[in-house]
Amino acid sequence: MKPLLRWGAALGLMLVLMPVAAPQRPPQSQPPADRDIPRLPNGKTQQEEILKADHERDLKDAAQLIELAEGLKEELEKNDQHVLSLTSLKKTEEIEKLAKRIRSRLRR
Repeated sequence: MKPLLRWGAALGLMLVLMPVAAPQRPPQSQPPADRDIPRLPNGKTQQEEILKADHERDLKDAAQLIELAEGLKEELEKNDQHVLSLTSLKKTEEIEKLAKRIRSRLRR
């Protein structure tokens, strides 16, 4: 009976000490540091360049949006009738497309 008790005690001690002696897990991967981000030949990151290009396109589209809105306003002021012309409807569709395009870029 004593050898069985010794074996049981030894096994219990091993089970208790095993998690302490187990090798530690390496820390989970962390986001890459700024120095690890690939850079373009000009020194900027690709994301910075994409954001800059999007901003320039937003400015151009906003200027076009203003032109279309002003043109639509002039057409509506000229028109004495209470009926919209086909060109006015096309301008409103173009305005809507530009606004959606700008909004979708800004949401990124």
